[in-house]
Amino acid sequence: MTSHRRQLANAIRALAMDAVQKANSGHPGMPMGMADIAEVLWNDHLKHNPGNPLWADRDRFVVSNGHGSMLLYALLHLTGYPLTMDDIKSFRQLGSHTAGHPEHDTHLGIETTTGPLGQGLANAVGMALAEKMLAAKFNRPGHEIVDHHTWVFLGDGCLMEGVSHEACSLAGTLKLGKLIAFYDDNGISIDGEVHGWFTDDTPKRFEAYGWHVVPNVDGHDPQAIETAIRAAKSVKDRPSMICCKTIIGFGSPNKQGTEATHGAALGADEVAATRKHIGWTSDAFVIPEDIRAGWDARNRGTKAEGTWNDKFKAYSGQFPDLAAEFTRRMKGDLPANWSDVARNYIAQVAQQASGSLATRQSSQQTLNAYGPAVPELFGGSADLTGSNNTNRKDSKAITGADASGNYLHYGVREFGMAAIMNGVALHGGEIPYGGTFLVFSDYARNGMRMSALMKQRVIYVMTHDSIGLGEDGPTHQPVEHVPSLRIIPNMTVWRPCDTLETAVAWADAIERRNGPTTLALTRQALPAQARTPAQIEAVRRGGYILKDCEGTPEAILIATGSEVGLAMDAAQALQQKGRRVRVVSMPSTNVFDAQDAAYREQVLPRAVDKRVAIEAAAPETWWRYVGPSGAIVAMHSFGASGVGKDLFKHFGFTTDNIVATVEQVLK
Repeated sequence: MTSHRRQLANAIRALAMDAVQKANSGHPGMPMGMADIAEVLWNDHLKHNPGNPLWADRDRFVVSNGHGSMLLYALLHLTGYPLTMDDIKSFRQLGSHTAGHPEHDTHLGIETTTGPLGQGLANAVGMALAEKMLAAKFNRPGHEIVDHHTWVFLGDGCLMEGVSHEACSLAGTLKLGKLIAFYDDNGISIDGEVHGWFTDDTPKRFEAYGWHVVPNVDGHDPQAIETAIRAAKSVKDRPSMICCKTIIGFGSPNKQGTEATHGAALGADEVAATRKHIGWTSDAFVIPEDIRAGWDARNRGTKAEGTWNDKFKAYSGQFPDLAAEFTRRMKGDLPANWSDVARNYIAQVAQQASGSLATRQSSQQTLNAYGPAVPELFGGSADLTGSNNTNRKDSKAITGADASGNYLHYGVREFGMAAIMNGVALHGGEIPYGGTFLVFSDYARNGMRMSALMKQRVIYVMTHDSIGLGEDGPTHQPVEHVPSLRIIPNMTVWRPCDTLETAVAWADAIERRNGPTTLALTRQALPAQARTPAQIEAVRRGGYILKDCEGTPEAILIATGSEVGLAMDAAQALQQKGRRVRVVSMPSTNVFDAQDAAYREQVLPRAVDKRVAIEAAAPETWWRYVGPSGAIVAMHSFGASGVGKDLFKHFGFTTDNIVATVEQVLK
């Protein structure tokens, strides 16, 4: 039996070393070292169906040490997912399904395979959190329709990255008992033996987090692995860490146990030597039929899902409304009345347009309107709830004892929050949003980038968006952050100027299914702007004419957020001087850029090249809109500590300076 299991695992080793060798690029060491663990997990414990990778109650499997992605590809191919041998042969090639690092494709069985180390572990925490939340909301006595595990492979690099502390500390607090991690303790990273730079007592570290720890497991002994998994599954109130002692590149007679197998092909001679050493007689990319049959999981996967389908049918008969709601949420569809809710609230805001309000407060009002209509809207903040205004009237905090709520206090864990929200979104059933100060998007940035790369519906509520926050000073005053977030591919950034634009931005973020949204919101109050019905509709287009003039404009003012009111005041002053000036509010350059050319020309006609952009942020992203004949009133340094209105005056965000700048451009 053990010999047969070893040969099953050797199929992973053979495919990994052959694919990396053919590509002359990749990491064969981890797949070869963790193959025995993967074989036991996937053949004896993982609940999945290759025939339906989208089965709602499947176990989630995450490779956090994602450089070893050939492990996952081999598993998917061998067990019967629609990942072909041709896909394996095209490892790391352009257009291939078998990329080298981060990706997400549930249709192929790929939940997430992270390149930036540690984030897969944090994603897994988010997945396990989503499972626990959905179970608390939908399961009923005798009807446990949400009941699956999240499994994650990780390495030394994942544990060295700080995000692992943020996420795993919180996982222990939340008692995520369905989360089981396998630590590939092989003692090797790219630079060599890790004892020179990583001497943590990992078991004690995770025990301190409140995890159940299974230490010193022989990662090449199937029986030891089986015993450890059973022990982990028996613990329901704590996440589990199985610490597996492994040999990187296991089976390579001359390179195993060294960094030589970590990030490079073994070489033709060593591949041949490895084949002989492990008793693998098949040619490259050839799997013997008995080995293939031993891996094929399609029949048992179909049976497992069929059992669940029977359970769900019984559940639907007894709880039809809950069943329909669960199905809708797992599909990612919004409630049937969502469009009416959003449209009616936006119309209400438009009718009441008066006074001044900080857009962080406008955001909270919007959440109070939208939240009850979208029960999957799952909020949180990195210890800034009262400042971000991310809680709403129906918010209920999630705890380790009660996961039925819809709000999570992440603590001071911005990066962990972003990566956990990615995991929640990847799992499905919830739409996560999380808040912090915009300046701390620096801490969260790589998680935000991964939201965009993996096209996940995650909403970032970033408040205190400029020097307008005032006295906290330049450490807390974002300058480069809005433009730097705008240039992340597939990230939509909204910087609304009042409550109506905030309501539209939130609606767009909730509806957006193919990527994340950042809402940049003010601490200080901003005046409500009056709009015609046509202008209200145009807000959704990211940029629109808020104030126009008779005839062709001489100049166009383009502004966002807190500077829109300033642009309106400057335009009024210029018109009193006889100047023809248009004001364009552009709350989202990303959305505006996606509009058709005719609309963009209507708002910003090429014939009017005298343009001034106004934003209390770094100027770099505005030159494409103002051109060589225009100017930008922006921040060219860090901020300063002082009252917000004094800072705006100090840095030139005044009506007089805008008027002077326009007149200079017109000369």
